[in-house]
Amino acid sequence: MKDVYRSYSEHLKDTYHKRVYRIGVDGQFSCPNRNADGSGGCAFCEQSGSLAAYQNPQDMHAKTCSSNIDQRIDHVLKQIESGKRFLVRRYKAEAFSLYFQSYTNTFDTLEHLRSLYDAALSSKDYVELIISTRPDCLSDDVVALLGSYTDKVEKVWVELGLQSANQAALDLVGRNHDVFSYLKGVDSLHLHGIGVCTHIMLGLPLDGYASYAKTAEMINRVKSEAVKIHNLHICRNTQMEGWYEQGEITVASVRRHVEETVFMLRHLDPSIVIERLVCETPQRRRIAPRNFVDKHQFIRQVVRMMEERGWQQGDLV
Repeated sequence: MKDVYRSYSEHLKDTYHKRVYRIGVDGQFSCPNRNADGSGGCAFCEQSGSLAAYQNPQDMHAKTCSSNIDQRIDHVLKQIESGKRFLVRRYKAEAFSLYFQSYTNTFDTLEHLRSLYDAALSSKDYVELIISTRPDCLSDDVVALLGSYTDKVEKVWVELGLQSANQAALDLVGRNHDVFSYLKGVDSLHLHGIGVCTHIMLGLPLDGYASYAKTAEMINRVKSEAVKIHNLHICRNTQMEGWYEQGEITVASVRRHVEETVFMLRHLDPSIVIERLVCETPQRRRIAPRNFVDKHQFIRQVVRMMEERGWQQGDLV
């Protein structure tokens, strides 16, 4: 039977014909949505800034942050070595992508960005360079710099945190950027030959099926090459933790997230690579949902529902 959606693992196998894994690193960036002391940020954002789960939790950004570029480079290179050892041992990785993952990885001076990217890329051969950032942190100079790496790796990607095409939902959770900045950012990246992976979050307050359909339509229209879907998590020491404890918001059950994910997949163009279907924040870092199936069980439930009903990615586009 034909796959019901275009999975990331199959895309990598078809593209590179080997086991490719990302080495996620923290370049000790900050975020324009945070205060100088690291506080603040989006209502759902935790202090670790999406640090790779396999990196040492004692080596977190908040405990090691340095303004010295040489120290930051050294910090990145150590993470690369430890990440590579883990991925080879655990998954028998044969090739690697370099993934600047934590916080806003274009929020710095152009000189610092070039130094960090260059040093990291020179540490070994990579098939891809992946930069996670915000739509409002893509100046022309930054995009041009990222474009300059397209001849050094097979593919340069930028992961853009849209979350939702519903501006009211973005405003409520304090994203502090508008939907237009996402549209402008995607256009600029594509002009430089850079692939776009759009992050969306299902379950945000003020969002629902009508908003999900609108978000999918926007992603299709700008031709984002990939999407990551996240379910809403309530992480410790976030503004949303207070909202949740006061009963102002809820998080989706497994059943509800399966149904919302399937709805989103059916509205996304079938050419789009689905890199993620569910958030994987470690349980120790989150308040809710406390009990949620692992990603493999979740994927099986999504696939089962779509197969049983004869649905495919994009069949409602």
